[in-house]
Amino acid sequence: MQENKLNVVFVGSSIFGLKCLQVCLELPPIEITGVVTAPGIFSISYRPSGVTNVLHADLAEFAQTNSIPVLTMQRKMDEAGLLDLVKQWQPQAFLVAGWYHMIPKKWRDLAPAYGLHASLLPDYSGGAPLVWAMINGETKTGITLFQMDDGVDSGPIAGQKEEPIYADDTIASLYSRIEQNGLELVKEILPSMASGELQLERQDEGQRRIMRQRAPEDGLIDWNQEAQCIDRFVRAQTRPYPGALSTLNGKQLHIWSAKVVQGGFHLELGQVLFHEDSYKVGCRKDMLQLEEISFGKKTFERSRIAELLRGGGRGWETRRIT
Repeated sequence: MQENKLNVVFVGSSIFGLKCLQVCLELPPIEITGVVTAPGIFSISYRPSGVTNVLHADLAEFAQTNSIPVLTMQRKMDEAGLLDLVKQWQPQAFLVAGWYHMIPKKWRDLAPAYGLHASLLPDYSGGAPLVWAMINGETKTGITLFQMDDGVDSGPIAGQKEEPIYADDTIASLYSRIEQNGLELVKEILPSMASGELQLERQDEGQRRIMRQRAPEDGLIDWNQEAQCIDRFVRAQTRPYPGALSTLNGKQLHIWSAKVVQGGFHLELGQVLFHEDSYKVGCRKDMLQLEEISFGKKTFERSRIAELLRGGGRGWETRRIT
């Protein structure tokens, strides 16, 4: 007896999206009839001038190599003619992963859209959920596959996987585990979607917290915070993201890695002290030892930071995050 196929149009533009697409191609009941993707630099509601997707992947090239029809969105999903072309692929469902745009109602009226969101919905709906979770000191997070509706990540849940946040996690290490959980969700849930056996669970609106999208200025360090908080702030925004920022001599300085040092000295907020072959910075409580920084086009690991900051005790300009 021939197995029924579910026609799926994949929507994504990131490395994680590419991995999800590859998994879909390995699922016998799933037929990928087309791919919608976007350029690496794109316009979005909070920054019409354009933002750079630091996790971008070339799904168009992958689709073409695998003989899958593909369309590249130029500015927005409701641009003229895009949906008409997608209709020709006869989608029975959309799978959305690594995408930074709301799916318009016209698309969802054509076929249900299922998205992956890196939190345990309904908590941490909205933008940059993993970054916010780390900054806020959460001890767990996860990823959710859900059916999209008109709200912000508010549709019914198809499945979830929980993941701990460890004390030494960086955004890269946490994201790697979340990615793997997301791929497992796709493998587990899509076959039941194809067979018609998928059960959806309504979200509890009383538990929802919506996180705002992050902008480059959100990376500025507030040295009035405790060292432990700043340490989380640094780890949440290190590579592949743009990094936590301060200023030195009026120019941006990126902090990629640091560690908390307790007691020992009283430093003014943002004041730098050279001690025991390392540079330490004053915070509201304890100090932060610099392990890796960038200034201008140069990167300095702990042993080379003295090349940049000769003459310990020099202060940094500091700015409060707004």
